[in-house]
Parts: sequence; structure tokens; C-alpha cells
Amino acid sequence: MIYKIVIIDEAKIDYKESLNWYKDINPKLAQRFNLSFKECLTLIKRNPNHFQVRYDDVRLIMFTNFPYLIHFTVSDNLIVIKAIYHSSRDSKLNIF
Repeated sequence: MIYKIVIIDEAKIDYKESLNWYKDINPKLAQRFNLSFKECLTLIKRNPNHFQVRYDDVRLIMFTNFPYLIHFTVSDNLIVIKAIYHSSRDSKLNIF
């Protein structure tokens, strides 16, 4: 099945804030962060149901070498990226 990925505005903001934080530290680190994000999107698009449902209908994938999680849902052929959060950040998504 061919999936379409949609990233909601809040998740785009999460991503841009994180990317800018890494850019301030080192531009090459930001490039690695961006590459890791793209790799996650590729994995999600290839087989989104491979990832465990963690709450409601939301699935998670962790970045490679970065402590960030992508929260997403799958419905028919649509993947919706709902959030991109640091795994240790206190947020409304930390419900456990």
C-alpha cells in the first residue's frame, strides 16, 4: 500500500525548534538530526503498522542517535505525524 504522510502544524513547530536548537550548537549536528528525521519518515512510510500502539491510536518511533520520538497515527493510506518530542521533555504527551 502507498501511504501519504501529513505533518500537522504543531509537529512542524516541534521539529523546527529542535532543529534550530541543534543548529545553535553545531550546524553539522543539525544536519545529522535532519537525516535521522528523514530516515524515520522512510521507515514509517514503508511499514507504519510495524510500530507499537502506545496510547489511543498513536504509534511511536525513536530517532537514531537522538532522544526524540515521532508520534503518529495511521488511517487507511494516511499517516499523520502528530508530534515530535524529546523523550525526556515534560509535555502533555507524557501520560505514563
